[in-house]
Amino acid sequence: MAETSVGNKTRRVWAELLRFLAVGGIATAVSFVGFNVLVHGALTGVAPMADQPVAAYIMVNAVAGVVAYVGMRVWTFKHRQVRDSVSSVVSFFALGAMTMTVPVICLMMSRSVLGLSSMWADNISANVVGLGLGTALRFWVFRRFVFIAAIPTVAGPGQT
Repeated sequence: MAETSVGNKTRRVWAELLRFLAVGGIATAVSFVGFNVLVHGALTGVAPMADQPVAAYIMVNAVAGVVAYVGMRVWTFKHRQVRDSVSSVVSFFALGAMTMTVPVICLMMSRSVLGLSSMWADNISANVVGLGLGTALRFWVFRRFVFIAAIPTVAGPGQT
């Protein structure tokens, strides 16, 4: 019986992780496209924030954060409780902002320390290295501090 319980918990965590990555993938696409349009003129030929890559990165990630919160609340962690809807939104964005420092620092280091400013350098530093490092941290932080506990399910007939 203990193995079944552990197995079920493991499956639930993996399912959460996969849904988290799917929602994060959509939010990342929003961020990626927005950043490259604003800073490098991708798709448009006009780069209105070419000289402000960090500000552009933060701005598009705020928009992507809204996409991520909605996806996580209604799908990824729908079975987990929140303290209340207002504090969960505040916690999500406050903790998300804290974890956003990882890719921002990577972007700043690439730009300021290494002197790299190409589309490739920006995307590798912020959207590959920084986002990769920040994703594991976000999953743990959001699961631990925002979407706090699984909502208990009532066993149906014949279930224990």
